[in-house]
Amino acid sequence: MKAVRLIAPGRPLELHDVPVPALGPHDVLVRVGAAGICHSDAHYRAGVSPTRTPVTLGHEVAGTVERVGESVFHFASGERVCAHYLATCGACPHCRGGHEQFCGTGQMIGKHRDGGFAEFVVLPAASVLPLPAAVSFAHGAVMMCSSATALHALRKARLAASESVAVFGLGGLGASAVQLARALGAAAVYAVDLAPAKLALAASFGAIPVDATAGDAAEKIRALTAGRGVDVALELIGLPLTMQQAVRCLAPLGRAALAGLTAQPLEISPYHELINREAEIIGVSDHLVTELPELLAFAASGALDLSRIVTRTVALDAAAINAVLDELDRFSNIAVRTVVEPAQS
Repeated sequence: MKAVRLIAPGRPLELHDVPVPALGPHDVLVRVGAAGICHSDAHYRAGVSPTRTPVTLGHEVAGTVERVGESVFHFASGERVCAHYLATCGACPHCRGGHEQFCGTGQMIGKHRDGGFAEFVVLPAASVLPLPAAVSFAHGAVMMCSSATALHALRKARLAASESVAVFGLGGLGASAVQLARALGAAAVYAVDLAPAKLALAASFGAIPVDATAGDAAEKIRALTAGRGVDVALELIGLPLTMQQAVRCLAPLGRAALAGLTAQPLEISPYHELINREAEIIGVSDHLVTELPELLAFAASGALDLSRIVTRTVALDAAAINAVLDELDRFSNIAVRTVVEPAQS
């Protein structure tokens, strides 16, 4: 089969012919219908985030069941599915407690084991979910990372109906977070970004746009809320400045959920920004397989619409995928999200 692989960090991805992966008794072999291209893939290619090499990238996957292992009885050939990107043991305290992202032997597809930039990918059956007929492969794939992490962030922040939310960063995660916050009953959603097109997209989803080029975003949110602030803030960029703003815009008892990745330290004023408000800062890591049925239901009902988020497809072609990763490296990707569709090849 064809697979686009990272042979070594710092090198472009390459197209290779590799064997169809072997199928274990508890595994499902999926014919890839779509695989999302995530900014994390650019980090893996650059060596910023260590990964196994050689490896087939692509951790956002949807497709059809090709074959199942001898101990798998709940999936059949031809069934439409999507994939939770973590392959975990299912037996350790973290897995049994519903926090499988901390499994000591867990592996992420497209990073620690071969992923979806290929014609086929093998996955543990426990990581495979039925994909509703109303959800395309392209949308189902992208949901398995950006949308799922956005929902996990909102759940970690304990968003309740009638509360207010600020979303910092309107890429794939942020555009999903705006819609999911509204689907969960948020009274108002403030969407913060620098790009006019992304602010307009968020506004079309019912958010109140906050232009970060026109002053301090936290102060603007406080002004829009009559000085109170918001109950929940999501930081999806990974910059100390926007993390500070997410904390500073909180109302009393507010919760700031930080999902953006950065190695830089975060400075806050403990008394004024946390203690005096009994506010909280919450870390957000990945998402949970138990959250995915709710996410898929939102997509099937139309409450989560990815038609204006997944805006481009490319073939299973190394040059095409490298070009998208180059754009992500330069932060010049006009498309909100791009997916690989092997059937185009």
